Amino acid sequence: MKILLVDDEKSLVKGLKSSLEFHGYSVDTAYSGSQALSKFNDMAYDLIILDLMLPQIDGMSLCRMFRERSDVPIIMLTARHDHLDKIAGLDSGADDYMTKPFNTMELIARIRAIQRRMQKAMKPSESIIEGPLELSGDLQRIIIHGREIPLTAKEFQLLKVLMSNPGRIFSREMLFEMIWGEDGFDTRTIDVHIRNIREKIEEDPSSPVYLITKWGSGYYFKKGDETHV
Repeated sequence: MKILLVDDEKSLVKGLKSSLEFHGYSVDTAYSGSQALSKFNDMAYDLIILDLMLPQIDGMSLCRMFRERSDVPIIMLTARHDHLDKIAGLDSGADDYMTKPFNTMELIARIRAIQRRMQKAMKPSESIIEGPLELSGDLQRIIIHGREIPLTAKEFQLLKVLMSNPGRIFSREMLFEMIWGEDGFDTRTIDVHIRNIREKIEEDPSSPVYLITKWGSGYYFKKGDETHV
């Protein structure tokens, strides 16, 4: 697995690169946004670890640039505990985030979890078709009226759970635990991903017809003309 590690803290980069390589990963490093963008344009990576605060091009802008060109998994690093930073990172296309200082073994565990999901996604699986929507199991994208729209890894997993269980209400906590494999302590993460998916599949995201909010309970996928009470 080839990783691009982007952070301007050289001591952190040196230690983290050493730990990742010890666990069998190939690691390229970049200390600025422009350097990271140049390496990204020249090389295909399996995962990007991206700091929020970077010189030249900030992490948020860089994440959007990466996401416009690729569905590569991105783990965002932030030195602040502000939930708004985390939400903004997810909004810009990050799949996951960690707050500094963090435990290196926890980061490696998250990378391994992403690896497992990627390996599973590579295996052919049946598509899910609901009306004009087709969730392509082997391509990790949604097809709407014949038009292909790429999804991030987390968006794909979230939409797959909901489309596989039309009409069933999932709480935010339940979805977080299913997708992230952790206790659902940060449920706003689910809200951000649902909003991003709606932007991709709904004709009017402000009045969704597929991904429906059940106030006080969670979210569900509305099948056909079905009305959920």
